[in-house]
Amino acid sequence: MATKKDDKASVLAFEKKLVPSDGYLYGTTWADRYVKAEPLELREKSVRGTISNRLKKALQDDPMKLDAEVEKANLQTVDSCSLLPEQDTLKLSFTLKILSGVETPSACNNAAFYESYQSAVKSYIAEEGFTELAKRYTTNIANGRFLWRNRVGVEQLEIHVKVSNSETAWIFDATQISTQNFENSNADVANLAVKIAETLSGKTEFLLLEINAYAQIGRAQDVYPSEELVLDKGNSKSKKSKILYHVKNIAALHSQKIGNALRSIDTWYPDFEEHGKPIAIEPYGAVTNLGRAFRTPKEKVDFFTLFDKFARGIKLENKDAEHYVIAVLVRGGVFGESDKE
Repeated sequence: MATKKDDKASVLAFEKKLVPSDGYLYGTTWADRYVKAEPLELREKSVRGTISNRLKKALQDDPMKLDAEVEKANLQTVDSCSLLPEQDTLKLSFTLKILSGVETPSACNNAAFYESYQSAVKSYIAEEGFTELAKRYTTNIANGRFLWRNRVGVEQLEIHVKVSNSETAWIFDATQISTQNFENSNADVANLAVKIAETLSGKTEFLLLEINAYAQIGRAQDVYPSEELVLDKGNSKSKKSKILYHVKNIAALHSQKIGNALRSIDTWYPDFEEHGKPIAIEPYGAVTNLGRAFRTPKEKVDFFTLFDKFARGIKLENKDAEHYVIAVLVRGGVFGESDKE
């Protein structure tokens, strides 16, 4: 076992092993969903909204000033996307590449650490074979979590998964597969999980999946592509207050957003019983829309605290901690350790 003193890797990086493409949005009907689908385009809307933000106390206490504020026009130009009047079904298409080689960092500048790390990961693969992680990734494919807001209120939801250049394929009824836990006895989920586990374990070099989701959401209903982040609004040429993502005029979801959904498998964090939902695999368990980190160094449940032990051959408290560490490595990232004390 290498010691912490002589095995610090100041350069350490891992390539992600789950690599989704952008997801493209199409409109169709449930009856003809296998036959035809039209790319969904973005449309601009100019709307007059009402003032709904919290006001300063001076305005709240003066009815005349409040009336004057409310009368101001809140004019906005926004991107929107919806099905056509004759369409009731959203089709989302993307590909997912799964890669092997978790035991090999893409960059590491310390031979002692490299050897210790490889030994730890190979031991995990021999004992666990990625069975638990693969089951969770597969469940998030089969339940359509990657649809995000588009999944809410669906009447029917099918997920089609096909191994590229193969006849191997599965169809999942996503309404029957929970997004709250990973306990299910679906045989197709188990079969796909075996394929993913074999790849992550290195038995096959890579696996490419073609994934199509069909969500019956209702005629002419809004759909929700990814929203673009405008970093410099002051210098932006666009006056739109909401800009949606598209690729060659086809509405789309960012690959990062799909990836976040697929790796939302962390039920091992300390407050899971209270929070009740899986969170995305992140070094500090960050959930940005809640403004909260569920894994803190203070509680010694963050990735770096656990990884420093695991990679040096120190046994972690339980298998859940090991699953979490390996899942972060599948996520990928730069995890170098400074030489300075």
